[in-house]
Amino acid sequence: MSTNLVGLERPQLMEVLARLGVPERQRKMRAQQLWHWIYHRGAKSFGEMTNISKDLRAKLSAHCDIARPEVVMKQKSVDGTRKWLLRLAPDEHGQRHEVEMVFIPEEDRGTLCISSQVGCTLNCTFCNTGTQRWVRNLTTAEIIGQVLVARDTLGDWPALIEASPNPPAAGRYITNIVFMGMGEPLYNTEHVFPACRILADGEGLSLSKRRITVSTAGVVPEIPRLGAETGVMLAISLHATTDEVRDKLVPLNRKYPLNELLAACRAYPGLSNARRITFEYVMLKGVNDSEEDARRLVKILKGIPAKVNLIPFNPWPGSAYECSDWEDIERFAEILNDGHLAAPIRTPRGRDIMAACGQLKSESERLRAKQRRTAESRARTTASGGATITTSG
Repeated sequence: MSTNLVGLERPQLMEVLARLGVPERQRKMRAQQLWHWIYHRGAKSFGEMTNISKDLRAKLSAHCDIARPEVVMKQKSVDGTRKWLLRLAPDEHGQRHEVEMVFIPEEDRGTLCISSQVGCTLNCTFCNTGTQRWVRNLTTAEIIGQVLVARDTLGDWPALIEASPNPPAAGRYITNIVFMGMGEPLYNTEHVFPACRILADGEGLSLSKRRITVSTAGVVPEIPRLGAETGVMLAISLHATTDEVRDKLVPLNRKYPLNELLAACRAYPGLSNARRITFEYVMLKGVNDSEEDARRLVKILKGIPAKVNLIPFNPWPGSAYECSDWEDIERFAEILNDGHLAAPIRTPRGRDIMAACGQLKSESERLRAKQRRTAESRARTTASGGATITTSG
């Protein structure tokens, strides 16, 4: 079986080279060469690696690969947001699952939102992704593979940017990585943590740790480990100021209530005004958007270097919530600002291609849901004795 070198850290690359018969004295150098070609040059084949001997390239080609997820669909929003539907390699049961990722371009940055699981275990009631059943964790290769696919599509490799007549102002297209796609990253620390280290390595993908953010719904025991082992930025999907409301919106809160979650935030390694925690707060009409909620949010976040991203709710088929009225969102932000909390209102991006926050869901899941609705409609028609029932696709 071929070994995928994507997602392997240097010691693992050296182990692969040992199995291929590379002398011990050469392994460190050869591993560094592979690292450079995979993560700095974006090589897709061993034939491109011209500073590696033909003999070793032949062995690598016979026993290894540099595999990326398959691009099934690419979409581009009217606002420039891009979304990819990616099909993963077959698992041990021969199943090929799918995930989505999103790229959000802005004037001074480009943010890539990547997934860490197929589906999600959390069942947050306002989130479309939460309605897709959890299947499995993504491997480190599948997490890093998303970034490689995005850089391929955008032409975001150093050599291509240097040759571009109109290079991006920031020096690269993808300046920020956020683990805010499908899944709960802190339920997949085995693969998310190594992925963070690879992303931040200065001799490869070379993203600053301050530009890598892992978002969690509140897996409290793993929060200290995230800071200690990766040093990346932390985001919390908060969305409520009381346990009563958060229990309904984010069921994980029943296991790790607000007081435990906020205590873990206060103790996050490296926390400072320069390394603030981002609290994500989706604005739901009549649920969590009152002035009382805003004042309570100021109170419970007191003493935590923080900013609050206010997210207008992005609707999806079958959702039970509505977006807060705009004047209520602005008033909410004003109260937070008065309480010395930065509270930007996030502009919805990619709504027309279901790429906005909380809307991600594998296309195959959407199709199955549509087929299920059609089957249910037919069953109702049959049960009604053949009466015509009009349904929408």
